Amino acid sequence: MMEEDYDYSKLKEAGKVSREALEYAKSVVKPGRRLLDAASEIEKFIEDRGCKQAFPVNISTDAQAAHYTPGYSDANIMGDNDVIKIDLGARKDNYLTDCAITLCLGDKYVHLAQAAQKALETAISLVRAGRKVNEIGREIAKVARSSGCNPIRNLGGHGIEQDELHARIFIPNFDNGDTTELQEGEVIAIEPFMTTGEGHVVDGDYLEIFQLTAGRMPRSSDARTAKEYIYANFLTFPFAIRWLINGLQWDEFRARRAIAELLQSDSLEPFPVLIERSGGIVAQAEKTVVVEKDSCTVIT
Repeated sequence: MMEEDYDYSKLKEAGKVSREALEYAKSVVKPGRRLLDAASEIEKFIEDRGCKQAFPVNISTDAQAAHYTPGYSDANIMGDNDVIKIDLGARKDNYLTDCAITLCLGDKYVHLAQAAQKALETAISLVRAGRKVNEIGREIAKVARSSGCNPIRNLGGHGIEQDELHARIFIPNFDNGDTTELQEGEVIAIEPFMTTGEGHVVDGDYLEIFQLTAGRMPRSSDARTAKEYIYANFLTFPFAIRWLINGLQWDEFRARRAIAELLQSDSLEPFPVLIERSGGIVAQAEKTVVVEKDSCTVIT
């Protein structure tokens, strides 16, 4: 149950902007477009509507499941047959939302995206106060297997609280035996991941997203300046290196050197790109909902 002073109107405002941003994303995800341009345009769309980013827009392709946001000088473009996951969230006065869609630029993996969407809809239909999270996971897995694919077992949905995007509860994509019950008023993100692979993600080498932690005071003036800027502008929410470069008007080498020192001083938590271990193509669908006594309200 949320606190009595929890302002659901601000959550709904962030949800409306997130929902509209996902629709807008469909118009900027096209073969031949730079990932960087698409991410920047979606982020601007969110900010132009009075919200901040809950986290950098993720544009993950094919076997990438999550956490790919374009770098400052990223030249990658979308291919004719790419499977693109757009994962985004809006923040209104620290009320957060999280949602995602899979867009197939070719026809080969449309069934995978459809499976993720069907699993999402099935899961949402089950949400109510008292529902055990493993029951939701069991039905997500059934949809995956009936569609000829596998759920990703070490990814899933999560609770959302003020100032915390991944809070308390975990919503599995299979029956993991967790009998934790949903609570009335709780805000959760339902997030099925489907794959043609074995269903397990691992950390990749690509790293562009970080989150500020307490850590130790770094030694160099650049690292201290970066830490102060990050806190003043992003608080402890995830941010992209390109945001730091643009905000401080530094060159990329200088910014990355400061980031490296902040990592050494335990001042940052990194979010490396997540990749399906066997190289399977990944699809994702996600919405934020509020748990009610007998059902739920979809926020995004």
